Amino acid sequence: MWQAHRERWYPKGLEIVAVALDVDPEQARPSIVDAHADYPCLVDSAHVTDELFGFVNVPNAVWIDEQGVIVRPSEPAHPGRNPFTDSFRSIDLDTLPPDVADVLREARKIRTDPDQYVAMIEDWVERGADSPYAHSPDEVVRRSRPRPRDEATAAAEFELGQHLHRAGNHPAAIPHWRNAHRLFPDNWTYKRQAWNFEDPMRQGRTDAYDSSWYEDIKTIGAENYYPEVIP
Repeated sequence: MWQAHRERWYPKGLEIVAVALDVDPEQARPSIVDAHADYPCLVDSAHVTDELFGFVNVPNAVWIDEQGVIVRPSEPAHPGRNPFTDSFRSIDLDTLPPDVADVLREARKIRTDPDQYVAMIEDWVERGADSPYAHSPDEVVRRSRPRPRDEATAAAEFELGQHLHRAGNHPAAIPHWRNAHRLFPDNWTYKRQAWNFEDPMRQGRTDAYDSSWYEDIKTIGAENYYPEVIP
């Protein structure tokens, strides 16, 4: 979807840079290959963009102008309707195992507004700094998430887990990732990365963690999985 937008926007001066958040870069490779993208596709295996920009879920994005200044901080960034996830809505849940049906039932409640988001980018491409969707530095700071001590500590715990995982000691990484989840429960990238190593298909409950995608999204309400994008 981003590729189709890029073909319209790049001649007008906008470049898209995609960043996959995967501790194991090989997990990102299929999506990058399937995208057939002309724009840069990077893999942030250390989750540095989480720390620098405040990404807590995917897709998230920031807007950066020609001077390298952020004009919109991190927020949900849906480029269009995803045919894969939309296909979930046509599945007869009664034909599925109950646990799978429960997950899809919650996934159907997730709210996004890709039409609005794309229209905002279109306006920025056409009007640049005059677009009402490109904000001043003060407004960007006001809209940005603060980073309290617990969230900073969670980032350190997640990084320690990554180091241990890459060193070949995955079991030792799990306690640090559990701590990251406890300290920063709103960071879905930390959770999904850890869950994915134990149950890559469903990210369901395992002995390694006290949570799962289904349980956590039920707790917060699937309609709150992505915060509303404020123009």
